[in-house]
Amino acid sequence: MKRKKILFVCTGNTCRSPMAEALLRNEIKGRKIKWWDVSSCGIKAEVGGTLSMNSMTALTEIGLNLNGFKPRQLTQKLIDNCTLVITMTTEQKRLLDGCGNVKAIREICGYDIPDPYGFGIEVYRDTRDALDLACHRIVENYILKYED
Repeated sequence: MKRKKILFVCTGNTCRSPMAEALLRNEIKGRKIKWWDVSSCGIKAEVGGTLSMNSMTALTEIGLNLNGFKPRQLTQKLIDNCTLVITMTTEQKRLLDGCGNVKAIREICGYDIPDPYGFGIEVYRDTRDALDLACHRIVENYILKYED
């Protein structure tokens, strides 16, 4: 069976999309779903940057980590190699209109995921929890349907 790929996209690839990557990867592993890869990137990623400390903390609190994570820039090639591309906001989806199979997370779970950058750990925890719920819905509404 050919591997399928989900790509999460946010602005800088330091907060939301890396958390979504870790959460969905954990969900897939926990359900023993095979043939799916998860990655993330940013529309304006700073090459050589790092995962935000609050994102790392929010993930570590629930037993997940992204040690060695490096932000990467979104490219058309990344989009072309993915089964599904998921943006954190409707506006980000608009920026990628016509680039491929792109959905805004709002289309999956009914809400955008606002950027927590610059806020305290509580906002990052709320972001993590909103992303965790969205990842459950991604598995139920997309991944499991592809598996049938």
